Order: sequence, then C-alpha cells, then structure tokens
Amino acid sequence: MSDTIKNLEDLYLDGLKDLYSACKQAVPVTEEMAKAAKNPDLQKALTAGVAGTRDGMAAMEKLCKAHGTDAAGEHCKGMEGLVAEARKHGLEAKFADEDTQDAAIIGQYQRMAHYAITGYGTLKAWAKRLGFSDDVKVLDECTASTYEGYETMTKLAVKGGINKAAM
Repeated sequence: MSDTIKNLEDLYLDGLKDLYSACKQAVPVTEEMAKAAKNPDLQKALTAGVAGTRDGMAAMEKLCKAHGTDAAGEHCKGMEGLVAEARKHGLEAKFADEDTQDAAIIGQYQRMAHYAITGYGTLKAWAKRLGFSDDVKVLDECTASTYEGYETMTKLAVKGGINKAAM
C-alpha cells in the first residue's frame, strides 16, 4: 500500500487486498499441482481447491468494492514465497516415485492454505472490531471453506494412504 495506513480500517482494507493477491497467486500453482498429482482423489481435491480459492478471490473483491476500494493494488510477498516453495518442493524437485511427489504436493498446498486461514482469521477479528458484521459472515465462510480443503488434504495424506505409500 503506497498510502499511509492511518487506522484499523485502513489496515483491514490493506489486508483484504493482500489476501486477494494471495489467492490470485495460489490459483496457478494449485492448478499445476493438480496436473502433477497422480492420485485421482488428490487431483480432485486440488481441483476443488482451485475453485475454493477463486471463490475466496471473489469474496475479497466483493468486500473491497463494498468499502469503495479496488482489490487489485497489493502484491502479497508472503504468498509469493509460498508459491515459489510449492513449485520448488512440490513440482520441480526430483522425486523417486509419484507417491512421494503426491505427499509433497499435499504439504505445499497445506502451507498455502494455512496462510489463507490465518489471513481470514485476522481480517475477521478486525472486521468484528470495526462493526462490519456482513464482512464477518463472508470471512467466516472463507475460513470454513479453506479449512475444509486443508482437512481434506490431511485425510488423503493420513487415512487415504498417500503418506504411507510414500515411505
């Protein structure tokens, strides 16, 4: 943000833009991971993750518009780093077998999901303090959706046998 952040509302709006940028950056690498994944359930979960991330982008854009600001205008350096790590450790690394790569993909996806979950949580706390009750509802939905995707990955890794197959 090029302007001075003067108060909690400015900080909140900056955070919405940051999370919009984070989601926008996460979509392409998640699509790449879905193509690289070999486990069909993982492919399906990653494809659902792309849709959920796009929904998150749309929600951040809607909230920004409701507050008279443009969602574009920030570049999330945190997600930039996570995306680079996802590519390096989930896609470009040399893997002995596809099960190990699938396990790596899950881990990288979950790291990006954690970023979004904490971002939504912070924004929700600020929105609550600012009295933006409609925003709180939207951010609750985004958090729940992202956490559901995270939990799906955990189930695939642990109960779905991906981690065991990678041993």
